[in-house]
Amino acid sequence: MTTTAEPERTRVAVIGAGQAGLSVAWHLRRLGLVPGVDLVVLDRGPGPGGAWQHRWDSLRLGSAHRVNDLPGMSELGLSFDTADRDAPASQIVADYYERYERAFDLRVRRPAEVRAVGDRGGGLAVRYVTRASSTRASSGDAEAQPIERELVAEVVVNASGTWGAPFVPWYPGRDRFAGRQLHTADYREAGEFEGLDVVVVGGGTSAIGFVLELEGVSASTTWVTRRPVEWQARGEGLAQEAAVAAVAEQDEAARRGATLPSIVSGTGVPLTRRFAAAIERGVLVERPMFTSIEPEGVRFADGELVRADAIIWATGFRAELHHLSELHLREQSGGVAVTAGVSERDPRIFLAGYGPQASTIGANRAGRSVARQVMARLEARVG
Repeated sequence: MTTTAEPERTRVAVIGAGQAGLSVAWHLRRLGLVPGVDLVVLDRGPGPGGAWQHRWDSLRLGSAHRVNDLPGMSELGLSFDTADRDAPASQIVADYYERYERAFDLRVRRPAEVRAVGDRGGGLAVRYVTRASSTRASSGDAEAQPIERELVAEVVVNASGTWGAPFVPWYPGRDRFAGRQLHTADYREAGEFEGLDVVVVGGGTSAIGFVLELEGVSASTTWVTRRPVEWQARGEGLAQEAAVAAVAEQDEAARRGATLPSIVSGTGVPLTRRFAAAIERGVLVERPMFTSIEPEGVRFADGELVRADAIIWATGFRAELHHLSELHLREQSGGVAVTAGVSERDPRIFLAGYGPQASTIGANRAGRSVARQVMARLEARVG
């Protein structure tokens, strides 16, 4: 791996170009920072789209959590509310984000995988790996050479999201299962499970979507959840009330530095017509969690063994913060103490899309707040 000799300097480094990162970058640009000079956005993805570019092909915008428009998107004549519902969500989001980045000249650097952020005495050193194309003289085959770079910033906005930190709970016997185990992040299409016995674990919309896709494809599908699914009645008022309560719970946990609770456990699952019809025909039938995993299947508390060729863990994600470990931001309670998007332990670190700013609820609104606080800190340093 090649390492550059001299670190680059900037005022603000944004880690991640998903919904939260792009929102913050747009507001910072509006407040006077110049992308590529005062403001550098790093994103490890191969292209625009954040985590959405990695989602399975069958996922459509209408069947997923609502994707909020980015600030300024209306100026481009774009809106996810009017996007094509027949095209894969991954393609729509990637296309819109690419047009957004280009229109506002955000100059996102990718692929740029941030490995660590360290303290450099007044500055924060962001160490990341990128790749430069080269050609083998002997064979003429193009290959990408990894290059390690260092970017020193006055302020770091972490918007790395959760997709890179899938969570799979441990159950007795999990490592002895003879079949295939995969997480939501690894799921591609139902056709991979044709004729197989499948167990789907999880109580959110991803798990429910997998169960529905497997209908008529797998030999059998067993759906298990850690807690009973709370179906949210159709009604904007009830949904809004649940969302507000979930945000408050996330905010309280973030302020304490506790592990963040599940969003789904606070908001419930909207009972759409599609879900209601599946319940009616007996497809969406949840069972309580199994107690152990055996090589040939899963064992329930009553002793029943359900055979399985595959287990799909739709068990969510955790905030991806490992690259901040050198800064010792974590509390003994397991989380990072964050108030209004600012780290309690290091005010040079801002966390966008974390806790109450989770992208499905409020990353866009948080973009303006974080950007303003970042500018206030920069101005205070100058003063």
